This record gives sequence, structure tokens and C-alpha cells, in this order.
Amino acid sequence: MRRSFTLPALTVAATAAALTVGVSPASAHGYISSPPSRQANCASGAVANCGDIVYEPQSVEAAKGSMQCNGGGSRFAVLNDNSRNWPAASVGQTVTFNWVLTARHSTTTWEYFIGNTKLATFNDGGAQPGATKSHTVNMAGFSGRQTVLARWNVADTAMAFYSCVDVNIGGGGGNPPTTPPTTPPTNPPTTPPTTPPTNPPASGTWRAGVAYSPGNTVTYNGRSYTCRQAHTSLTGWEPPNVPALWAAA
Repeated sequence: MRRSFTLPALTVAATAAALTVGVSPASAHGYISSPPSRQANCASGAVANCGDIVYEPQSVEAAKGSMQCNGGGSRFAVLNDNSRNWPAASVGQTVTFNWVLTARHSTTTWEYFIGNTKLATFNDGGAQPGATKSHTVNMAGFSGRQTVLARWNVADTAMAFYSCVDVNIGGGGGNPPTTPPTTPPTNPPTTPPTTPPTNPPASGTWRAGVAYSPGNTVTYNGRSYTCRQAHTSLTGWEPPNVPALWAAA
């Protein structure tokens, strides 16, 4: 009788353990929203035909140690496709990378690379980050178009989150001059320009899938909000739900 009960019991226990591992959801998610990472450009529609990453820019999770934009996992291989027309943000030698974290997890390190060169490491020592995280990285020695790989290494799992950001170093942007020019233009325009800016500030009703910048104003459920942190909006990130991203008027 003992034997007839022991084997089924072990089988049930093993099956339950396998199911528990298989369906356990990831406990942390995040990606770089500014300058726009490849997944941010997919989510905002700046790059078309990206597949599922459009809906899950925060879910590029894979084992630690990869040098691929998708982390070398089985999903989101489109992020590794360098033949695509990924927009490159014009930046200076020093760039601040802004993460948006949809779920927070204790963290060991944040790492930044161009090719095999490690640009910077930020050690959190196992601390839990907030809803946003920013790192200022010096890219001295590099110029022109480059792809920066960022890795967020989770403290208590073997996993990391990955973001690749395409930049044009020295292509404009960066820090403004410390003093304004003293010589006025020799031929100031006699009439104001008639062409409106190509990227007017976002306003109106909040929508998912929009790239918002600090200072943008939106309305949601009859209330006004001002953007505090550059990000691409997602369902679930409605202004009342993410005070780190939106300040109520």
C-alpha cells in the first residue's frame, strides 16, 4: 500500500513545482525612455513593425551578461536588427539616461557599454529603486553614431533588463554653453518664421503610446497634469497612477 501512494505523491509534487516555476511572473520591469531606447521608439511608433515589443517595452528580460539589445533571449530579436532605421538622438559627450520602472526590484548594478567598452557602472548595493532612475554617463573618446547598451542587473535573480539607445555623439544637443553669446546676429529676421515647430509640446487628453517630455500638459478624467519625467506612456501608467511621471495641477 505504501508504494502505491508514494509514487503518485512525488509525481504531483514535481508537477506542481514545475508549474510554479513556469508561470511565475517577472517581478521587475523597466526600460530607458530618454533618450529614446529602441523599445521606446517601437512603443511610440517612431519605428514600425516591431512586433510584441510595441506593447511590452519594459519586458526585455534575459540572463545577465549578454551584450545583445534583447539580452540574447528568445523574444524581441527585432531589437538586434541594426539594418533598421533606428532614430539616433543627437547628444554631447555627457548624456543622462532616464529609466522608467513599471515594477521595482532590488538592484546590484546598472552598466553602460559601447561595443566592448564599459562606459560606466552604478552600484546600488541591493537597494530598491524608485519609479524612475537616471544616470549621467561620460562617453568621451566616442563620436558619431553609436549604440549604447544598458543593463539593469537584478540583485536576487540571475536576470537583467536590457535597453539599447542609438545616439549621434557630437551631432548637437548636450549641455548648453555656460555663457550666452555677446555678439548679436548681423541680420536679424524682419518677420517671425511662419513654419510651426515640427514637434510641438504634447497636450490635450492623455493617451497611451505617446512620447511625453517634461513640461507637457495633459488632462485625464477632467484633471490637469504636468509631465515631470520624459517617457513613452503605456496603459496602466495613467497620470493618477504614476506621480513620479505626472504632477497634478
